[in-house]
Amino acid sequence: MSFDIGSVSRREVLLRGVQVGAGVFAGGALSSCGSLRGGGGGKAGSGIRFGFTTYQWGKDWDIPTLIAKCEKAEAFGVELRTSQSYAHGVELELNAEERKDVKKRFKGSPVELVGIATSERFDSPDPAKVKEAIENAKAFIKLDHDIGGSGVRVFPNSFHSNVPREKTIEQIGKALNVVGAFAADYGQEVRLEAHGSAGELPSLKAIMEHVTEPSVRIKLNCDKRDAEGEGFEHNFNLVKGLLGHTIHAHDFKDDGYPYQLMMDLLVKNKWSGWILIENSNKVPDRVAALIEQRRIFEQMLAKSLGA
Repeated sequence: MSFDIGSVSRREVLLRGVQVGAGVFAGGALSSCGSLRGGGGGKAGSGIRFGFTTYQWGKDWDIPTLIAKCEKAEAFGVELRTSQSYAHGVELELNAEERKDVKKRFKGSPVELVGIATSERFDSPDPAKVKEAIENAKAFIKLDHDIGGSGVRVFPNSFHSNVPREKTIEQIGKALNVVGAFAADYGQEVRLEAHGSAGELPSLKAIMEHVTEPSVRIKLNCDKRDAEGEGFEHNFNLVKGLLGHTIHAHDFKDDGYPYQLMMDLLVKNKWSGWILIENSNKVPDRVAALIEQRRIFEQMLAKSLGA
């Protein structure tokens, strides 16, 4: 069904999102990720790109330094971690002009601002804490929109000994619907990362059964437990139709995680998005280490594409 994008709201655009590969992506609403500006290792037509998240290796880089380092490493997508301790300083306290400046810096570079990684979570047995997490997530969504990003990472996060798992799963799903509805109005993706005891892929699948907002998607975190139970491919298949635009990878040199199999399945399912390195290893030269990770990524992608 065709429609005039100029005649509908951003929320309506997202709700009418089209199926692209394994996930539902907004037709135009999530243009930053959709454009995959800069490429960075992806073979033409693959739709899979190499990027970087500032978690550890970029913790002490301000925005100009971060852009310069990523450009040198050809990591053309960047996700900014929030916490008050990052040199880039992209936090809720930024005023309107400061937000415009962040957006301008990225738009004037070859590096795509992919989004923001928060630690907001919706598992607490305390309703007040869940409400606070929801409101914080909304504020980060607004921030990410203002600086030119396309999505915000959140956590599920944990099961609690005194609460039935099914209740926690339903609670997280309901909270995500509230956040997802807000995100849709800003053309943003809510990226539910596989994190915490509630972050196993079968649990995320169960959570998503309570989610009705198409802006809410799953973010793989390349955790070794992804291969537990019936195996990696089985667990991947549980969520392959729910994946968002970003994945966190940690160390492509780690044989303990089936990175090549993951890449094969992503290519097979025509997934399109950014695989972002989130590495905390101590290395003498972070740019050189990032380049090394990119080259391994390129080799794996080429193999998956049959090059």
